[in-house]
Amino acid sequence: MKVINLHQEEKELIQLAVDNNRQAQQQIYSKFSSKMLSICRMYVKDVQQAEDVMITAFMKAFTNLKNFQHNGSFEGWIRRIVVNECISFLRVNKKVSFIDDGFYKEETTVEDECELATDDIQLLIDNLPEGYKMVFNLYAIEGYKHKEIAEMLGINEGTSKSQLSHARKILQQQIKATNKFDYGTK
Repeated sequence: MKVINLHQEEKELIQLAVDNNRQAQQQIYSKFSSKMLSICRMYVKDVQQAEDVMITAFMKAFTNLKNFQHNGSFEGWIRRIVVNECISFLRVNKKVSFIDDGFYKEETTVEDECELATDDIQLLIDNLPEGYKMVFNLYAIEGYKHKEIAEMLGINEGTSKSQLSHARKILQQQIKATNKFDYGTK
């Protein structure tokens, strides 16, 4: 039995893609496109626009593939490009604004049971104002710290915290309203 080193196989595939091998690029695209589209969809409400952002991000990834150092995961490298492309798209289209209201409330968790499907949760997140949604996704989904978010978005760290606090408050209200509706306790 032959043992295949998956990391080496990925390295070779990346090198072929760097050399403009279209089949290697297609394999990379096929492997990661559905995940990356779901990431774009978290930031960009319209599916066609999310697809456009994803394709642009892949073009940037393929253009800069020679810069990938194989230090971290390749998927993480592409993911970062996708997230940055989403942020750029929203900025260029002026779909996001941040209000530095100085309001920041220490986060508390709500222990309400919630049985929402993933699509329902995505709809709730989609209904957030763009600034809230972007900070929420970067913090809660992508795992960035407020300092990193502030640097990425060109805002104050306190604004990042405030946007997250507002987003969570709105989401909690929407979930409570959904639960009341589902259980007939209007």
